[in-house]
Amino acid sequence: MNTDYFTGMKLASEVSNMINDEITSEVTVILAPPFTHLYSIGQLIKDAPKVHLSAQNCGAELSGAFTGEVSAEMLKSIGARYVIIGHSERRHLFGEDNAIIEKKVKNALALSLHPIFCCGETPTERNSGRHFQIINSQLEEALFELTEDEIKNVVIAYEPVWAIGTGVNATPHQAQEMHQIIRNSIKDRFNSTTSESISILYGGSCNSKNAKDLFANPDVDGGLIGGASLKSREFVDIVKILVA
Repeated sequence: MNTDYFTGMKLASEVSNMINDEITSEVTVILAPPFTHLYSIGQLIKDAPKVHLSAQNCGAELSGAFTGEVSAEMLKSIGARYVIIGHSERRHLFGEDNAIIEKKVKNALALSLHPIFCCGETPTERNSGRHFQIINSQLEEALFELTEDEIKNVVIAYEPVWAIGTGVNATPHQAQEMHQIIRNSIKDRFNSTTSESISILYGGSCNSKNAKDLFANPDVDGGLIGGASLKSREFVDIVKILVA
């Protein structure tokens, strides 16, 4: 919940122009602005082939008397291609459980949107040694009823909640360990071809200083960037590290 409409448009324009001017490698850059900015930013980036539009959330229902909610169908109608689902803040601040998140994922897929499914453990869960169990439960309860064709359209983002805004960053080893756990879980439920085809992003205070070491891991396919995305130069520098 950052930037007013005009600041958000300026930021998106800067990022889109930098990506077009400075990056020649194949890369998928996804912008996930607030709902109020979505349509206008979608129009702004429509001629930027590397830059795509995502919402930060969607409702669990497709329509109806749910005042204040925004449905997957609404997002599809304004040109969104992706939607973030199950972000740690939605889980912990708004009480979204795996059942609600599963419903959102299925609704998004039904509208041909790509869910960016977030999973991760809190400090208490990691310190108790339950982090592997927590991640596997989140995957099993929200994604494992999908078909093989459906899961291939999902992007997964690992968020170590204990490393977000705490000053304690996950090490590259810790990031790789959890990404490997996620990929192996997908492999066990589906198959190795499917698990290798899915992008798994790291979303724990990634910035231009630590991105190189994080992205060097074999199972880290990119980043879910938070605060660092509010500065166009910083954000594009992270993209450059990914494709270097």
